[in-house]
Amino acid sequence: MLFHSSLRRELARSFGATLVVLVTIVMTMTLIRTLSQANRGSVNPQEVLMVMGYTVLGYLPPILTLCLFIAIVGTLSRMYSDSEMVIWFSAGRGLSALLRPLLMFAWPILAVIAAMGLLVWPWANQQTQDLKDRYGSRGDLERVAPGQFQESASGTRVFFLDKDTPDNKSGKNIFISTVEKGKQTVTTARTGRVVTEGETQFLLLSNGQRLETQVEGGNLKISEFHELGNKVGSTQLGPQDNAPSKTLSTYALLASPSGPNLGELAWRIGLALAALNFVVIAITVSSVNPRAGRSGNLVFALFAFIVYYNLLNLGQSWISSARVGFLPFMLTLHGGTFALAALWLGKQHNNWALPRLRRQQRAAGAAA
Repeated sequence: MLFHSSLRRELARSFGATLVVLVTIVMTMTLIRTLSQANRGSVNPQEVLMVMGYTVLGYLPPILTLCLFIAIVGTLSRMYSDSEMVIWFSAGRGLSALLRPLLMFAWPILAVIAAMGLLVWPWANQQTQDLKDRYGSRGDLERVAPGQFQESASGTRVFFLDKDTPDNKSGKNIFISTVEKGKQTVTTARTGRVVTEGETQFLLLSNGQRLETQVEGGNLKISEFHELGNKVGSTQLGPQDNAPSKTLSTYALLASPSGPNLGELAWRIGLALAALNFVVIAITVSSVNPRAGRSGNLVFALFAFIVYYNLLNLGQSWISSARVGFLPFMLTLHGGTFALAALWLGKQHNNWALPRLRRQQRAAGAAA
């Protein structure tokens, strides 16, 4: 049908333009946040683009849903304002007849949203977590950067050096603060170099001073040394026994239906169900007075999107804390939203009105 093809072409143009704008905004915000994490030492500065890419990839399902919602609302609102919907209604077609062309356009996007929510989202989170864990588990010597205080992998040591050599095997003006076994030790040295014996690395300090303080008693011991060896090593990245639910595959969530896993599963499935509901909601909120602007519809659409996804995140938290069950929440939120949207669509399609309001409309028409 010519009308269907022209509608899908306009939807595709609007969807593509909205997608480019939203992805650009999300990438900019993600880049700023990732750079902040790199500045705090949580992310490897050389892997900022990779972390940003995985993060944006995980955010694509809600971005695609919002783009689809805005495209449908914007396109149908324009048709109302340009009186094209009058022609559609004059041909004996109602609002419910728009479901077919809209679903024909939206079903590939809905399939991508479902696939990304169930498969790509946990994979992207797992890759991001691996990058952060790998960088956080690097050896103590690898953490040291000239002119910066750096914490060890165990969190018990703080390193500082003024300058290092090109081979990163020695440095000058070294400071090490350690808290372990009830003692706080502060060691300073003019120079230091890395010595490897077998698989063990030692930081050999020269011409320095060592201060030991008992945490409880407060006894202070000061000593000077010509050379002092300090053992440093790497922290191996072991298997994660308590991996976050967002990094687990959908099959793993189904195999271990704990509270947090069910909450994460509800969020992933809810992405696809919410996208389908937004197609129906978009038809109902698109009606606009041709004499008024279209901004009101877009503002209401954005508000509806924010409320829906906040409820989705709230439900994930409630399911994780066992405050509500998985199936009751899914039926209440997604089933209830679909029922209300379908009832609203039926009201507009059949021009339903309250009996008193209908009598007033008939009286006004008779008086005219």
